[in-house]
Amino acid sequence: MTDLLRSPLHDRHEALGAKFGEFGGWSMPLEYAAGVVKEHTAVREGVGVFDVSHLGKAVVAGPGAFDFVNSTLTNDLTRIGPGQAQYTLCCDDATGGVVDDLIAYVYSDDRVFLIPNAANTPEVVRRLRAAAPDGVTVSDEHRDHAVLAVQGTRSDETLEALGLPTGHDYMSFAVASFEGSDVIVCRTGYTGERGYELVAPNAVAPALWDALLAAGEQWGILPCGLGARDTLRTEMGYPLHGQDISLDITPVQARLGWAVGWKKDAFWGRDALTAEREAGPQRVLRGLVATGRGIPRPHMAVGLASGEQVGEITSGTFSPSLRKGIGLALVAASVDADAEVTVDVRGRQEVFQLVKPPFLDPSVREA
Repeated sequence: MTDLLRSPLHDRHEALGAKFGEFGGWSMPLEYAAGVVKEHTAVREGVGVFDVSHLGKAVVAGPGAFDFVNSTLTNDLTRIGPGQAQYTLCCDDATGGVVDDLIAYVYSDDRVFLIPNAANTPEVVRRLRAAAPDGVTVSDEHRDHAVLAVQGTRSDETLEALGLPTGHDYMSFAVASFEGSDVIVCRTGYTGERGYELVAPNAVAPALWDALLAAGEQWGILPCGLGARDTLRTEMGYPLHGQDISLDITPVQARLGWAVGWKKDAFWGRDALTAEREAGPQRVLRGLVATGRGIPRPHMAVGLASGEQVGEITSGTFSPSLRKGIGLALVAASVDADAEVTVDVRGRQEVFQLVKPPFLDPSVREA
């Protein structure tokens, strides 16, 4: 993994005994000594901190930057204002497939900060630059900032101990000072729990990481890797690009129509997605829960009792909270939303129940 990019916190992770893996071209911690289940539980019951510095960072700036972004990405930025953030999608204009899903932070009419996924950042930036009008610039700041996700029921107390702002509305952000540097503190996350994501310059990221672990110690804070991040997001039914959404899977199929501004005059993929929405998709993303001991994994076949294959697992894992297998699957739209299906788990036909995610009640929006 010598050619992989490294987080500014890499040395901290090595000192904590992290196991590393490749993710989006980066060497990132998958888990620490406590293990995935304990890290997962720390977030659900207390607080955990993730290094997600592999996430992309891009700035769209200049006169009309807000309007330009709104004319390209799916969601309607006019629903929010300065100091707020929004989940949105960058889609292919011809097919409506998902190039990436990302968070847009609105600073002003002239500045929008974007956080795409790691591997997709160059393509998102390329497409935006190619379409940008005169006077609007798109800068890739992928390697300039760290992103730390503080997630869990004790996330407020942890940040307050450092004098960082808390209590602002879900999907809103504040800019605070830490050791003389500006840090974005946003009520966002990928776990379903109340929490915050902190965007900080690389230079102060190690000190911020250390301070967070010290501040959260009384609430049992644990450093958490991408393994726990995956089990937590799957319990919420949050999609992962490259599995549950992709250039071959549209927002309509992934049941992400709520993140599309259907009344907008323009966004990439508008015609293709409107046509698919009106005709009805041939397949849709569904949740499923094991009735037995089966654990689903991506690409496993989903079928009916008759033996007919009707879909494929896109994400699957063992849920530490439910103590059973759960997953997401693209299933033929003709299959009942609450149908009982089978999943081919290493040659065994395990029974699963289709359900509507999330698999747990989220607390992310709590005031």
